[in-house]
Amino acid sequence: MRFVALFLVFINASLQAAQTSPSLSSHPNQQAFFQALTELCGKAFSGKVTVDTTGSESFAGKALVMHVRKCSDTQIHIPFHVGDDRSRTWIITRTGSGLSLKHDHRHKDGSEDDVTMYGGLNHEAGYAQVQSFPADSYTQWMFAEKDLPQSINNIWKIFIYPERFSYQLVREGREFRVDFDLRQSVEPPPAPWGAM
Repeated sequence: MRFVALFLVFINASLQAAQTSPSLSSHPNQQAFFQALTELCGKAFSGKVTVDTTGSESFAGKALVMHVRKCSDTQIHIPFHVGDDRSRTWIITRTGSGLSLKHDHRHKDGSEDDVTMYGGLNHEAGYAQVQSFPADSYTQWMFAEKDLPQSINNIWKIFIYPERFSYQLVREGREFRVDFDLRQSVEPPPAPWGAM
């Protein structure tokens, strides 16, 4: 009889566990960071390059706009428009053990670029205002395969303060940062290439 009672308790616990979805809990700093981004959902902001150690002309003279376009409990899509180029979207995802950042690059027809979905996972709690994303193993493999060895040790950082959102890339010999003014939203741009 005792065996039957224990068996029934085990079955009941198993059924309850099967009906419970996994928790996406993470460090309070990561939760606060994600929540701060979620509060911007639907809004767009203009920006400017504030640091570029290569002196690249890729962004010169072009309107830079980020649009916190799509938000759920687990993922935020932030298209980054450079003039008429709508190929870039930053995707921040709650993983259950932290946050990930991916870069979705598309062509005008919506097809994926050869170098896409790269990014990193945060390994530390970070801060409510700042999260760092060192390149993950898939990203390192892809950069090696695509003959981009200089990018293997990329670290991306996202900063969110009441008046400013910043996206930063750092690696040996390279730093790039674009700052967006959160004090004044702008008209949301058209959908990024490949958007559903």
